Amino acid sequence: MITRLSDDYFDDAVDDLSDILHACVHTGASIGFVLPFSMEDARSYWHNRVRPDLHALELFVAYDAGRILGTVQLIPANMPNQPHRADVAKLLVHPNARRRGLARVLMGALMDRSRELGRTLLVLDTRSTDPSKLLYQSIGFQIAGEIPNYCRNPFEPTLEPTTYMYKDLR
Repeated sequence: MITRLSDDYFDDAVDDLSDILHACVHTGASIGFVLPFSMEDARSYWHNRVRPDLHALELFVAYDAGRILGTVQLIPANMPNQPHRADVAKLLVHPNARRRGLARVLMGALMDRSRELGRTLLVLDTRSTDPSKLLYQSIGFQIAGEIPNYCRNPFEPTLEPTTYMYKDLR
């Protein structure tokens, strides 16, 4: 089941969300964090970076058997010349729940909500070597370009390229 998480249920969800983030970072996901990365670091991200912005973003979660196994964020642009645009951020699926189609379902819910909000252009970035790039392409995202040496590898101090992608929902 996919739902949008509200502030009312955030405290109930933060342990699952933290577990997902922690596990994804420790399996090499390039989502802004590097090792060492503790569970406290993960909780801090959700409490200090996401919760204060819940009024400005939509946080989707995928539930299965009473646990959150995946999440993605829709961040509508807030500049007057971009009422049609939104960013996609932090598509995360717990490593133990991958290959079940959760990422695709989360992105489908995000795209449906984007259309409801009149946000017809979605933008995201992903490390160029990540499998998520193939997922995004398979659901219609186009490559806008690649920036070399954009992000640090989570395991070692090497820099890697990032691909910017977009999807026109019209």
